[in-house]
Amino acid sequence: MSLDTTPAVPPTPVLPVGADAPAPPTGRRRPVALVIAAASLPMFMATLDNLVMTNALPVLHERLGASVEQLQWFVNAYTLAFASLILLAAGLGDRLGRRTVFLAGTTVFAVGSALAALSSTPAQLIAARAVQGLGGAAILPLSLALIAGAVSRERRALAIGVWGGISGLGVAVGPLVGGAVLEGWSWQAIFWINVPVAVVAVPLAVWALRDDRGVRAPLDVLGAGLAALGVLALVHAVVRGNDDGWSSAGVVGELAVGVVLLAAFLQRQRRTASPLVPLRLFRDRSFSVTNVVGFAFSFGTFGAIFLLIQFLQVVQGSSPLHAAVQTMPWTLAPMVVAPIAGAVAPRVGTRALMVTGLALQAVALAAIALTMSPTVAYGVLVPSFLLAGVGMALVFAPSATALLAELDEADHAKASGVNSTVRELGVALGTAVLTAVFTGAGGRLLPTSYVDAARPAVLVGAAALVVATLVATRLPAGRARTDA
Repeated sequence: MSLDTTPAVPPTPVLPVGADAPAPPTGRRRPVALVIAAASLPMFMATLDNLVMTNALPVLHERLGASVEQLQWFVNAYTLAFASLILLAAGLGDRLGRRTVFLAGTTVFAVGSALAALSSTPAQLIAARAVQGLGGAAILPLSLALIAGAVSRERRALAIGVWGGISGLGVAVGPLVGGAVLEGWSWQAIFWINVPVAVVAVPLAVWALRDDRGVRAPLDVLGAGLAALGVLALVHAVVRGNDDGWSSAGVVGELAVGVVLLAAFLQRQRRTASPLVPLRLFRDRSFSVTNVVGFAFSFGTFGAIFLLIQFLQVVQGSSPLHAAVQTMPWTLAPMVVAPIAGAVAPRVGTRALMVTGLALQAVALAAIALTMSPTVAYGVLVPSFLLAGVGMALVFAPSATALLAELDEADHAKASGVNSTVRELGVALGTAVLTAVFTGAGGRLLPTSYVDAARPAVLVGAAALVVATLVATRLPAGRARTDA
């Protein structure tokens, strides 16, 4: 699942280091701030929706009668569709125009949001979340590529820092918006709010962004199919492992099928003339290490968030809005710190920022796990929440800068697509694995059994961040050449 039906289009030229990107086709250069806003607004919408959903899970459990496994799929249907199709979307962006595919993704995301709002059963909501993921797959990697291609190399770290800050804003206000909407209206409204955002975002992107293209090549649809099915098999096996038994024929068989399909995908990428994932990119140490770090970071952080937001509601009795306010020391920090991290990255170095941020998150999650109890005072959790938020912010923007640091402009969309895929796989597998640890320890959505099962699961997330910290020490220093 080679497609070559579009007319020949000359590829976007590779720019010399430090050169400004060419002006938009109209001949008028758009202000950089407007370019960042146009590329970031749909990304903000998709980021906000992820944590809006996480905050709504206890309500959906009650209103739709959803099981713990179905709650996982409300999250994983999105992340799996997202992760499975990012590479294909990035390839389409190179061929058809990055703005064109970006706009199509924004539109599909809005349609999926409307379908989610109209859902009346868990199965319908899971299907609608998959449609949202299909649209989101074209948003995040192309958002970063559109910004990176629109500014000079010297200004790119700052621009990416602002982009990371907007992503952090989505993380910050996601739970808060979700809580307010859930209490003021209904759970359906958390999806309806995406529609007017898309109505504003689409014409803004048409006016402010140019339709960059990469190298014209046939699309590797077969490779995309192998990757999507392999990822689906692995995650589905992890989700059902506790219920069916880890040694059951079905689970072992699915794990084996997933590994075989992903091995076939890599073999396909090695041999095809137009790979979705050019394996030559992994010769760049900064790119390779950043992807490993991105997977472990997402695995540990978002798997733990999935459990912790529910802890505040299920165990401590907080309302969705109150739980969102309680997590603000964590979720607001990226909005404030990420732009600063992006600005200072050329001088301090991306490695120093990322290692520090990952270590802070590991310490914070371990502290939360060890202090978690049904009667723990909120003030005891605040320092750990703040530490985790600062740590997350120190990873967001510097990792995006490190990813593209040594790559040609023409590779930005595919490189960002690979990284987005890896991160979403980390979210999906982190949620699945930590939930498997939780349910395996007897966890249920009841105050009496939640904490004892959540504690080891959150510690697994902390361990993943320790691994990410150690791997991040292998990054190049990442300071600007003029300061080296």
